[in-house]
Amino acid sequence: MSDSSTLPPARLHPEAELARDALSTPLLSRAVRLARWAGPATRVDAGGGLVEEQVPAAAEALGLSGEDAAADAAEAWRAAVDAGLVEVTDEEEGTVAAGADLGTVTGGGSPHEVLEVWLAALETVLADASVPDLGGLVDAIAAEDGSGELDLSSLDWDPEADAEFLDGVLGNLYLLTVGDDAAEAAPVPLPALAASVIVPDDMGEPTDDVLEQVSEAMMRLDDQFRMLEPAGLVEYQPVDEALMADADEEPAAPVDDTEVSRYGMVRLTPLGVYGLRARLLEAGFDAPAVGDLADKGADALLDGTAVFPPAAAHAETEQWLTRREPLAAAREL
Repeated sequence: MSDSSTLPPARLHPEAELARDALSTPLLSRAVRLARWAGPATRVDAGGGLVEEQVPAAAEALGLSGEDAAADAAEAWRAAVDAGLVEVTDEEEGTVAAGADLGTVTGGGSPHEVLEVWLAALETVLADASVPDLGGLVDAIAAEDGSGELDLSSLDWDPEADAEFLDGVLGNLYLLTVGDDAAEAAPVPLPALAASVIVPDDMGEPTDDVLEQVSEAMMRLDDQFRMLEPAGLVEYQPVDEALMADADEEPAAPVDDTEVSRYGMVRLTPLGVYGLRARLLEAGFDAPAVGDLADKGADALLDGTAVFPPAAAHAETEQWLTRREPLAAAREL
């Protein structure tokens, strides 16, 4: 996706509605709860993360349990710090206090300001989603002869490439969503989404090697979308566990390969459309929204909507007309 091309217009929900959605996401609601939970005894490490011995208490404060409780609590804390809900007051002592944006999301901010806080928290999750299995990281560090330095080549991990891969997938999902003329975009099968960033456009029949890459990408995306769903970015139906059964284990029940939904289905939420559009704009893309032409002249309206999908063109024209008297609008057109 070239940053010089104009994308189809997004039909955004009202900011007040999106802000309510953002506040109800597990990502932001947990971050707010931890910001309120933090007190004089709370301590963070050099990177701003909760010290290890306080993570269980944070998980308990969030009502989390199970094997993922500590990881989820640690992520919620990082989101709180990155979003400005908590600030480190003394780096040497590791003390913290409520951040300036805590009041923003607890009643003192506008919907747009709340969404800005959510976007900051979202970046934390997107960064985490690009990191490979932490177990592999620990093993790699342990193998570095006690040097304390991690050789990324030993992990076969390129952080920039992984981040670009996820950005590319989300960019394609955004295109499929805003380019869909239906009122609500249909869920996208995970295999098709993975193939969209791996299979070359000019390749007729994918080779076995390419198909293997698509399969590996699907498994990676399955993990990533599971992480992104609590952020409110996507609605996700995970890959059926039966499809991932280890060949050395008890065989899984037969699965009908024609049931595409069992291979994972993903759809951007209205909040996700807002979030990805904001990221695209920041990255320099021309990512319009329906309503951008409402205060422009008739020439701009006609030129702009000429390349819009029909439903978006209708919505844009409708907004343009509502801002004008019927006779004046007719004369201008």
